Amino acid sequence: MTRDHQTLALVLFSVFIAVTLGITTWVSRNRHGSAEEFYAGGRLFSPLENGFAIAGDYMSAASFLGISGLIALYGYDGMLYSVGFLVAWLVVLLLVAELVRNCGRFTLADVVAARMAERPVRIAAGTSSVAVSVLYLVAQMVGAGSLVALLLGGTGEAARSWTVVGVGALMVIYVSLGGMRATTWIQIVKAVLLMAGTVALTVLVLIRFHGDVNNLLATAADRSGHGRDFLAPGLRYGGDWTSRLDFISLGIALVLGTAGLPHILSRFYTVPTARAARRSVVWSIGLIGSFYLMTIVLGFGAAALIGPAEVRASNASGNTAIPLLALDLGGGAGSTGGTVLFAVVAAVAFATILAVVAGITLASSASVAHDLYSSLRRRHAKRQYSEVTVARLAAAGIGAAAIGLGLLARDLNVAFLVGLAFAVAASANLPVLLYSLFWRKFTTRGAVWSVYGGLLPAVLLVLLSPVVSGSPEALFPGVDFQLFPLQNPGVVSIPLGFLAGWVGTVTSAEPPDEARHAETEVRALTGAGAA
Repeated sequence: MTRDHQTLALVLFSVFIAVTLGITTWVSRNRHGSAEEFYAGGRLFSPLENGFAIAGDYMSAASFLGISGLIALYGYDGMLYSVGFLVAWLVVLLLVAELVRNCGRFTLADVVAARMAERPVRIAAGTSSVAVSVLYLVAQMVGAGSLVALLLGGTGEAARSWTVVGVGALMVIYVSLGGMRATTWIQIVKAVLLMAGTVALTVLVLIRFHGDVNNLLATAADRSGHGRDFLAPGLRYGGDWTSRLDFISLGIALVLGTAGLPHILSRFYTVPTARAARRSVVWSIGLIGSFYLMTIVLGFGAAALIGPAEVRASNASGNTAIPLLALDLGGGAGSTGGTVLFAVVAAVAFATILAVVAGITLASSASVAHDLYSSLRRRHAKRQYSEVTVARLAAAGIGAAAIGLGLLARDLNVAFLVGLAFAVAASANLPVLLYSLFWRKFTTRGAVWSVYGGLLPAVLLVLLSPVVSGSPEALFPGVDFQLFPLQNPGVVSIPLGFLAGWVGTVTSAEPPDEARHAETEVRALTGAGAA
């Protein structure tokens, strides 16, 4: 990239960082430091505001950079991510949004612990929430590194590494100082910027092809080198039965995983009522639906105008397809329009990453403080820390872990990494959540077994998969301890999570608490007694 690209994009980066730090500073001066303020922003946001914030949380670097890159490289098969992320919102709306808002206060564990023994349930749910959040954070870190590497002309690994460190430091500052209120406003600003940038790029792509979508697809197929196969299933996942099963596994994980994501569930607590939570999801569906439809246009636009070969040459996983597309749509390298559009898109992508990592870090630090620390601390210890203090310290620790893993996984596609996070969320969090809300006989043992019975197999299968070893694209390409053939473990680990919850319940000597279930059911369905 030219020096003009670098300078303008860095200026826009700096403007967004300055604005968001200003929001964080302003909020930190106007808060009273309570747990409700830190975790839920005082429950003062309107459905519209929260809908934009939910959309901002959900439309991550994986969505903006990763999905379009996969479509540019693999055509039809890359669209699975767009469709999966979009359909997943129907699961959230129909099954969990209102019920979670009524039953919980700040975290997933609140919902489950409403009718179970609190300590073991909170430890299990808190552990899984942190695991999912760290996996999701790694994807954002990888996206940040890829973006800045492109901006600086692919110069060395040092720039990418320092970018990951810088993003990690900023997210700790956002969460530690501003809590949920600052994070929400950052998400709203980011959602507006991202939608505006995506609409502009989509319109420019359609103008380039005179509104003829058939011409767009035909050009993309011709440029891909695969012909009509580019527009048909099987280019990435159709080689053999293993890849087809991987396709099914990924689809299941994407559709079911959203309802188990801690940072999405925590959004429902920032509004005053369950009705407001439901309306928030309706607003977010409109934004998210239109966004994912546009990513399909942008992905095929990148394939048609840039070509998969050039996208892959810039970044092997396709993470830089959108900035390259913006450069071409603006007039190409060296043009003023190309420089401006590239810089704006790069800044929007960077804003996307910063906002999402703040939301995820807040959710995971809340799990550490509200679930793990409150359950494990000794009641009679001489020195007790407040939950908010522990949450701020946890944000720093989680940030450090995400930075380390982000440096390790810097060559993987960000949408693919998010697919792994979704698989773990669907395996560990979704079964216990659904059982708690809908199964009258569910017990504490069933809840604990459900979480660990999904979490441990999911993590273990990822470690033994081609993602980590045994393939040229693996984290450790020089070694081979691969035993599990699939890249996404969802097709195995999600049923194991449900099975473990059922086995734990039917073998438990503890009788189910019918009274507490009835109380939870009434509260979930009516909102009576909800926080």
